[in-house]
Amino acid sequence: MPEEPDPARVVADADVLATDLLLGGDARNALDHVRRHSWVDLVASDPLLDVTERLVATLTDQDLAADHRTRLEADRVRVEHPEGDHPALASAYRGKAAHVLSYDERLRSAKAGLALQPRISVSVRPPDAFASLFDAASLYEVVEGGEYPGPDRDPRE
Repeated sequence: MPEEPDPARVVADADVLATDLLLGGDARNALDHVRRHSWVDLVASDPLLDVTERLVATLTDQDLAADHRTRLEADRVRVEHPEGDHPALASAYRGKAAHVLSYDERLRSAKAGLALQPRISVSVRPPDAFASLFDAASLYEVVEGGEYPGPDRDPRE
């Protein structure tokens, strides 16, 4: 049976991290939930940031990609994982994250869920589903205890 994940730990796949930066929308809404709360962590390995940086550089330019990586490095909980592992899934496993945000249909499929469950207890969903289901007050009660005081950070800083 997999170890219980931390419900206040979230991994965003490279596609979500790039979309947050470049387009906003559901990816930004989902990640703003993480950025608004000091007690919710974004978990990411260096290989996950490598993939994100390459994706952003391909779509824009290397300077923006490097700046984005620098911000992500400052905001993340860093984890390590074996070379060759899927960066988002391995980040979730090594970081004991309960949530993976991804647009990748293969990761969100029933087949993937069945393959993951014996190894890791994680919810893989698209950003819009995470954003609509995120309940800060309930999560705060479970993670921190007590009454939810509201957001404690500006997601734009």
